[in-house]
Amino acid sequence: MTQAPHTFGLQLPEYPWDALAPYQRIAAAHPDGLVNLSIGTPVDPTPALIQEALRAAADAPGYPTTHGTLALRQAVVDWFARRRNVSGLDPKDVLPTVGSKELVAWLPLLLGLGAGDVMVRPTVAYPTYDMGAVFAGSTAVAADSLDELDAETLAKVRLIWVNSPGNPTGIVRGVDELAALVAAAREIGAVVASDECYGELGWGAWDPENGGEAVPSVLDPRVNGGSHENLLAIYSLSKQSNVAGYRAAFVAGDSAIVANLVNSRKHAGMIVPYPVQEAMRVALGDDAHVSAQKALYRARREQLVGALEAFGLTIHHSEAGLYLWCTAGEDTWTTIGRLAELGILAGPGTFYGDAGHGFIRVALTGTDERIAAAVSRLGAKT
Repeated sequence: MTQAPHTFGLQLPEYPWDALAPYQRIAAAHPDGLVNLSIGTPVDPTPALIQEALRAAADAPGYPTTHGTLALRQAVVDWFARRRNVSGLDPKDVLPTVGSKELVAWLPLLLGLGAGDVMVRPTVAYPTYDMGAVFAGSTAVAADSLDELDAETLAKVRLIWVNSPGNPTGIVRGVDELAALVAAAREIGAVVASDECYGELGWGAWDPENGGEAVPSVLDPRVNGGSHENLLAIYSLSKQSNVAGYRAAFVAGDSAIVANLVNSRKHAGMIVPYPVQEAMRVALGDDAHVSAQKALYRARREQLVGALEAFGLTIHHSEAGLYLWCTAGEDTWTTIGRLAELGILAGPGTFYGDAGHGFIRVALTGTDERIAAAVSRLGAKT
């Protein structure tokens, strides 16, 4: 008797960005070429001091430590104190990660979530939060406040994701809102994981260089009362330092949780290469390159805001981060198609949950020349 063949591999949904391929082909056919504002990948050069740090550490024949060098962890602590109003963080409570996406995807599993456990994520959210629940065998629930959950669901919540500044919406949660979330989570014994990867990229009221205030961290004592219990802050240098190709990120917070993550990641071989650790250390110690890069994004944002509004789009939130969250009051794919005819590729809001229907996400990550091309094309169609 012949046995039926085994099927190997995880049965996961298709990667959503593949659905953009037909629109990319349309946009790429524009006589002046494609302006790809669909994915927030940096396009400007990696700062020279970071490249040099990577080269200087290239002779690395031994295994790096999973926990990261003390020098790197101290650089993270110093950065938190200098840039995020977080004092008293212990270097042992910091852990480098291979980019932030892998941590987002694996955190529910590494925290021990499983069948019957609930992970809460924002209603409009980066899809990797849901994939993390899938990998752990737990349940993902979309909500922006625990007040939205019924008692039965609330009793099963073990992990709450907050994303501020948000991707794709650019929404910023202020101190009071974060403090209320932390207090509610502590009442039920849940972990709050705060994805803060755009924390240095605030605009308007959240732009310290223009008289605004810094985007608050969940580790800020104004948010947590001075205790990091059951709190994790996740951060990436990809955007502010143009090192997406390095996979350079870190997590910090609750001492016991971080220690457990370090141990689990030792077993799994989740280690940031030593040269990348050194590049991160140097990058975190230099604010000048971050300010210079932010100035580029600020100028590109100002150009795109006016052009998109002239095209008939309304911009919602978008007070921080690298995206403009827009709607024309029509189906998402209709707007995507109209932009593709102009040679402009944007991100469909439908990729970010049911609440994203009717919206598109426009990234600021184009060169000055490509942003100028997009602005010109949008203006020609007003």
